[in-house]
Amino acid sequence: MWRPLARGALRYRRTAPPRQLLLPVNLQVANQTPSLIVESASRFSFFPSAYHFHQNPRLFSSSSAESRDDLPSEPLISQANEATGGFDFSGLNESGGFENEDSIFDGAADTPDANQGFGDLFGGSVAADEFIESGEGVGLLKENDAEKVKNLLSLLQGSGIIHGSIEPYLEAMDLALDNDLMMRVLQTPCTQGENVIGFFRWVLKKRGFVLTSQVLNELVRSICTQNKRREVYALWDLTNEVGEKEKGVVSSECLNEIIAELSKLGKGKAALEVFNKFEDFGCASNADTYYLTIEALCKRSFYSWAWSVCEKMLAADKLPDAAMMGKIISYLCKGGMAKDAHLVYLYAKDKKMNLPRSSINAVVSSLCQVEKTNKETYGEINKELDRETVSLALGMLDEFSAEDRKHAIKPFSSVIRKLCWIEDVDRAKKLLLEMIESGPPPGNAVFNFVINGLTKSEQTEEALSIMKTMESRGLRPDVYTYCVIMSGLARAGKMDEAIKMFDEAKKKHSKLTPVAYHTLIRGFCKLEQFDKAVNLLGEMRQHGVQPKHDEYNKLIKSLCFKALDWETAEKLHEDMNSNGKALNGRTKALIAAVRDLQEAVSA
Repeated sequence: MWRPLARGALRYRRTAPPRQLLLPVNLQVANQTPSLIVESASRFSFFPSAYHFHQNPRLFSSSSAESRDDLPSEPLISQANEATGGFDFSGLNESGGFENEDSIFDGAADTPDANQGFGDLFGGSVAADEFIESGEGVGLLKENDAEKVKNLLSLLQGSGIIHGSIEPYLEAMDLALDNDLMMRVLQTPCTQGENVIGFFRWVLKKRGFVLTSQVLNELVRSICTQNKRREVYALWDLTNEVGEKEKGVVSSECLNEIIAELSKLGKGKAALEVFNKFEDFGCASNADTYYLTIEALCKRSFYSWAWSVCEKMLAADKLPDAAMMGKIISYLCKGGMAKDAHLVYLYAKDKKMNLPRSSINAVVSSLCQVEKTNKETYGEINKELDRETVSLALGMLDEFSAEDRKHAIKPFSSVIRKLCWIEDVDRAKKLLLEMIESGPPPGNAVFNFVINGLTKSEQTEEALSIMKTMESRGLRPDVYTYCVIMSGLARAGKMDEAIKMFDEAKKKHSKLTPVAYHTLIRGFCKLEQFDKAVNLLGEMRQHGVQPKHDEYNKLIKSLCFKALDWETAEKLHEDMNSNGKALNGRTKALIAAVRDLQEAVSA
């Protein structure tokens, strides 16, 4: 049976040049991966199981780039066998066969020439020392069968079936770990985040497993979609450990997704912790990194921390798009950081960003925010600082286009209110006239701000002029407008004009507020016209306005201190009792003291 083989080999050596012997189709690896996966040594089935190759330097070269000049210089075929092409046929029997067919290549290991000839024949394409095990042929590479993978996925999808650590269950499965298996696990739906993280922690302990950025990114995406706080914290702990041990595995996209998820869960401090790890992990912060961190901090009202991140963003010159920049500005305005928001606005303006109009309006309104103070500290406001901020707001208004001004009533109103608050009434009046001429069209509130500012600065005539301008534009002065002007007239002692304004207000408004009556009562008491003040108190009830305790109390005190009229004061006290209002003890004592004094004088 070996005669055809010997003849074919001899014919091959004489007629054809040496070439590489190709593997049979059934042994070729379809995907051409570096590690060959073979199931048996069928290629070498004609060798006895105890036979071992004698390595040829060329056949088993560890590098494909070795020079052919390194091969042995002696001829591969001895001169005695040159005629037969290198094969020794001395063992042929008379019938043309081999005397011992089972041991045709016995002693081949001791014959270098025979081995070298075999190396030439197979072209040195198989590293037999790597894949052939002694006595067993080609070694097998470990791989997972379908049943193992199915059991793994069932374990990870189960909820409440694992008691304690998941690692003993995984050890019993005897899995072959690679990144393909990890990707399949992560792309399987309905897996439990806690189980998946436990699986990853177990895998990372295995020697030889190398985690890739692609797998880590997929893990982050898989856990973050579940929106569970506990799993997200565990994910961050795992990512932190990986980043500290392996440089280049953790990516900026991975960390950004964790920050975004922490922002959704309202964990601003944790988001800032992730942000601070970018440099440690060798990751570059991008525009999304800064925006997501600022958003997470502002959601929890950590505005000072958010501003520190914002400063780093501006220094790095990595700005998000205009919409995100607008949101950052709005966040800072909400936190009362008006000047910082204005700085971000100027930076975006230099970058030619088309910011949302709402964010620009927010900056103007924030710069013109009126401080709320107690009555005791009403006049203790920092007017110099207010003038500085309102000047910034005025500069922003000057940049509004004609189209933008049509819809900017709120920022313009805020500026006028602030100007009146810091008693810069002339500038407020000028801005009001600019609004009348170029827009936006002012409403009642804007006119009232200016009228109130003029009356407080004792410019009553100017206030009346602005009121007439208001009416000429088709606006109807409200009760507040009349009360403000009446108050200014009363403080100036012009009670006759105040009464005329009061009568006009009664004609245009069916019901007035207690403030209107209180203003006139205080004015009459100041002029010691107590009878008119008492009459107004009775008129209040006729017009459906119930006098408050304050009106009674102040009028009674004025009667006692200035007019010494304890009898009228006593009648007002009785009127209060009939209306269910109680007079405080000090005022009662004041009435009794004036009465006793009058009686003593009369006696």
